[in-house]
Formats: sequence, structure tokens, C-alpha cells
Amino acid sequence: MALIQYWGTGRRKTSVARVRLLPGEGAVRINNRTMDEYFGLETLKLIVKQPLLVTETLGRYDVLVNVQGGGISGQAGAIRHGIARALLKIDPDLRLALKREGFLTRDARMKERKKYGLKAARRAPQFSKR
Repeated sequence: MALIQYWGTGRRKTSVARVRLLPGEGAVRINNRTMDEYFGLETLKLIVKQPLLVTETLGRYDVLVNVQGGGISGQAGAIRHGIARALLKIDPDLRLALKREGFLTRDARMKERKKYGLKAARRAPQFSKR
């Protein structure tokens, strides 16, 4: 018997999430830990569940995630992006709902690089009259 699984890769800032959806009861495992162990904040847990809530598939699939890089907020956004892409492979008819919520669009906002002569990207050194 072949195991049916659907893949999706999500990215946000410097985080990359590889997401697998398997038919199941709705368990979410992130880096071999439960979602409650991995994310402390309820808002981050909600971000991860958003594509499943919008498409009304919350209890139908187990979500297995391997995520690397960035902080926990960027990782939550990457997981959401990956889940949305995997759901699209399951049912292409979900595209309209996912696109309307903005889950299929990769968030292109990144940290601005530091410029020479400045202390940070735009922060100038302190002015001194003498």
C-alpha cells in the first residue's frame, strides 16, 4: 500500500519550511515536536493553522514540518506558506480561497543590508560639532 503524501515548500525571511500533508486526524509535528512544544505563543499557532481553517480541512490531514533558519515568527510564516502550497496540490479548486487570503504569495520583505559609513542600514553615526 502506497502512502499518499503531499509536499509544499514555504519561505519567509530567512526561514525555509518543508511541509508534508498526510491523511490523518490533524496532528501537527514541527521538527519532531508538537506545535504546542515548538511555538509558545497562541498567535503563531493560529498563523500555522490559517490555511487549514480557510479551506475547512483542519481535522483531515496530519502536518509534518521540517523548518530551518530565521526566528520563530518567520518560521511560522514559512510553515503557513508551505501548508498552503501542499493544499493546492491536494485540490486545485482551493486556489481561489488561498489566494484571496494571501497565503500563496511569498512575503518578499527582507532585512535591509548595512551600508558602509553607517551604523546600520539607515542609522547614521552620532553627529558631533567638534
